[in-house]
Amino acid sequence: MITDIYNKGQLLPVMEEFYTLQGEGYHTGTAAYFLRIGGCDIGCNWCDSKASWSFGAHPLIQVDEVVERAAKFPGMAVVVTGGEPTLYPLEYLCDRLHNYGIRTFIETSGAYVMTGKWDWICLSPKIQSPPVNDNYLIANELKVIVEKTADFLWAEENAGYVGKQCHLFLQPEWSRKGEMLEEIISYIEANPKWRLSLQAHKYIGIP
Repeated sequence: MITDIYNKGQLLPVMEEFYTLQGEGYHTGTAAYFLRIGGCDIGCNWCDSKASWSFGAHPLIQVDEVVERAAKFPGMAVVVTGGEPTLYPLEYLCDRLHNYGIRTFIETSGAYVMTGKWDWICLSPKIQSPPVNDNYLIANELKVIVEKTADFLWAEENAGYVGKQCHLFLQPEWSRKGEMLEEIISYIEANPKWRLSLQAHKYIGIP
């Protein structure tokens, strides 16, 4: 990460931004402004936003302008996703959002050190690039994507690292939901510390 390119976080490679309802995890159904930052080196084969992987493919946008757009919406919440947003310095973004009274949410693999002050951290660990240890301790939500039966072991391993305050979710990988959903439901019935997360936005056809 070369922070000079991003002017200490005042510029970020924004792929897209939009106002919608959160479709996954703990805050499903709540209104928020989504900010998708381009660039990712994790490379999940089932990723539903592979267009965000490329570095240098997305324009550097002034963070102040993004914050002003987000502040026009009544949700007063911004979800930062990617790509992998923690590849970039995010202190400035968080500070500017908080100055407007906007709550800050991030969705991350946790593979890199977290920057910025977040009101909610959704940690979605990937086996090919596991989270750094400190990110487990500050996660509010652990969301594990289940593509195959072996992923339950990965989920339990990660659940052993997070704090007691962290909410635990299992989410079927979208293209495998028909095969895995019944198995996930049975697993949660037997292990009720977990909750089910579904990609509700895809079911109802919103961004």
